[in-house]
Amino acid sequence: MNLPVTAVWPGAPAPRGATWDGEGVNFAIFSEHAERVELCLFDPTGKKEVQRIELREQTDLIWHCYLPEARPGLLYGYRIYGPYDPARGHRFNGHKLLIEPYAKDIVGQVRWSDAHFSYKIGNRKEDLSFDRRDNHAGMPKCRVIDPAFTWGNDRAPNIPWSDMVIYEMHVRGFTMKHPEVAPALRGTYAGLATAPVIDHLKRLGVTSVELMPVHAFINDRHLIDRGLNNYWGYNSIGFFAPDHRYSSTGVVSEFKTMVKTFHSHGIEVILDVVYNHTAEGNHLGPTLSFRGVDNASYYRLVGDDPRYYMDYTGCGNTLNLQQPRMLQLIMDSLRYWVLEMHVDGFRFDLASSLARELHAVDRLGAFFDILLQDPVLSQVKLIAEPWDLGEGGYQVGNFPAGWGEWNDHYRDTMRAYWRGDGGLIGDFARRLTGSSDFYQHSGRKPYASVNFVTAHDGFTLHDLVSYNGKHNEANGEDNRDGTDNNNSWNCGAEGPTDDAGVNELRLRQKRNLLATLLFSQGVPMLLAGDEMGRTQGGNNNAYCQDNEISWLNWDLSESDRDFLAFVQRVVALRREHPLFRRRNFFAGRAVKGSTTKDIHWLKPDGSEMTEREWAHEFARCLGVYLDGQAMAENDRRGQPVHDDNFLLLFNSHHESLEFRLPELPAGDDWHGVLDTHGDNGLGPERSFQGGDSYPLESRSLVLLIQRKQP
Repeated sequence: MNLPVTAVWPGAPAPRGATWDGEGVNFAIFSEHAERVELCLFDPTGKKEVQRIELREQTDLIWHCYLPEARPGLLYGYRIYGPYDPARGHRFNGHKLLIEPYAKDIVGQVRWSDAHFSYKIGNRKEDLSFDRRDNHAGMPKCRVIDPAFTWGNDRAPNIPWSDMVIYEMHVRGFTMKHPEVAPALRGTYAGLATAPVIDHLKRLGVTSVELMPVHAFINDRHLIDRGLNNYWGYNSIGFFAPDHRYSSTGVVSEFKTMVKTFHSHGIEVILDVVYNHTAEGNHLGPTLSFRGVDNASYYRLVGDDPRYYMDYTGCGNTLNLQQPRMLQLIMDSLRYWVLEMHVDGFRFDLASSLARELHAVDRLGAFFDILLQDPVLSQVKLIAEPWDLGEGGYQVGNFPAGWGEWNDHYRDTMRAYWRGDGGLIGDFARRLTGSSDFYQHSGRKPYASVNFVTAHDGFTLHDLVSYNGKHNEANGEDNRDGTDNNNSWNCGAEGPTDDAGVNELRLRQKRNLLATLLFSQGVPMLLAGDEMGRTQGGNNNAYCQDNEISWLNWDLSESDRDFLAFVQRVVALRREHPLFRRRNFFAGRAVKGSTTKDIHWLKPDGSEMTEREWAHEFARCLGVYLDGQAMAENDRRGQPVHDDNFLLLFNSHHESLEFRLPELPAGDDWHGVLDTHGDNGLGPERSFQGGDSYPLESRSLVLLIQRKQP
């Protein structure tokens, strides 16, 4: 198209954003307190501002126009004028080019300079001053897109919650060192859609990939100054645009192709989304988008001093979901990613901040009400990180029906138990069986608990058993960042060692942790690379490490390959046996259709646990008999679900012991399926009679199956 444009029509207030209709482009942007709005058009390089068009039409606080000559590919931004009065919460500055909140494509990165701040840095009154420098040369530009894409017969896999195996991964880090992915595709959406990646996920048994943030985000200035960047991406600036850093082609359709490819192989795509704050930070942050569009509407400000921001996130600001247009933006964003990008669900970062009505967390707040009645969003996977940093923000177990939750109680209990801590078998049993103490009272199911022992934030699995303390020196913060509460144990040596005994114990501990995870009721979540011995060198906060500290290493040692085979086998066992992925909690008693209890808790002498014995500080060994004939569940066709009977034995003590196996009916034996102490955890295939003693080694997990004698 030719610039400048010569025709400007009134346009319409809906939909918001820049919308190509096949003939022209409608522009619409919300700002309650603006006095004047200019649409700025740029040449194809984004360097030259060619034209400013004043939006003279305003409908219900939405400013709009229609450009019949505009076409997809047009680069644009906004300048918005109004009061600059931080003491009253207003920070308009028409000298600053702004990213539109509904932009569906954002091109380029912020090139940092003092011009991006609306106040004069170093001024004695700081943000109460006013800066008149133009910042457009260092700003990303919004780009009009053509949303057309050939989806063909693409269908959502619709994996039942109880069958899910989630795999948390970073788009860039997963393939940056993959030898079978073409160099030009490494670190991109297209790289994830390649055959080697899909093959690895399918052989592992993954049903759902959870992508760390892909919304367009900003690299923090303080990180750039230190030669680092915001690798994790929890610093969003555009809630509709996939970040270009992960694109090999620079076009939005590359993300769609990735999703379509995953779907064709039966794998869901879940997005980790950050709707709690933006990259603009606190009152001393830059003016890049929302702050300059309408600060008082988009952000939660301190009631009696609106110069400052309510900060429930630890990132300087919190988005204002009490403002209907801000709430609409988030819902429009979610629907866009489902309807236009075909994603299957969302994991909400610091989700408690989205539930705050005034200052308290209200699980029945407007955000949840709208989500659960929405005909589109109520049908996709919704997973909460059920906490934020504000008062009362810790809400594990309190999210509404229909939601899954990251269960950090599960993480902490399993880490501490396998480290050898005492007094935990009661909590261990509750976490193993789906955390009914958190979820059953509200009618939720075991799969409300998303179980994990590692995630992006913290140690990898290998580092969890290799370091007693964090080693975050590479972050440049004198090792002060990252949590000190890791519940980790280095097995006798800090970091890499040539000690064969230590290395064998570390492998066994990894097998114990992942086998426990996969045999637990609930939805297991694996951290990408844990199945292959990935290490970050003890860094438990690698948010700024876009390098080999964070990237997956695909050059596997023999022990790495053995461990991968172990994880594949255990995931397969979970998939093959519905007893490990129940849709209902254990009853602990005989239920309709059965004469036996569905679960028995056993002591090493083979007798059942008594109430008093659950509290014994010294107890570190436990057995659980799972009756697959007493499941009392039906499949989707209404047919009863039955399974084999299993016995799980756990020993986190540093000494071995004999575990007396339960008596069996005549003609039945106990057959060994898995022992994490021997043969890389895959055997031995031995048989035992009821009443026999099983040699349960120190720090080991055993799975036995009840079978008829040959």
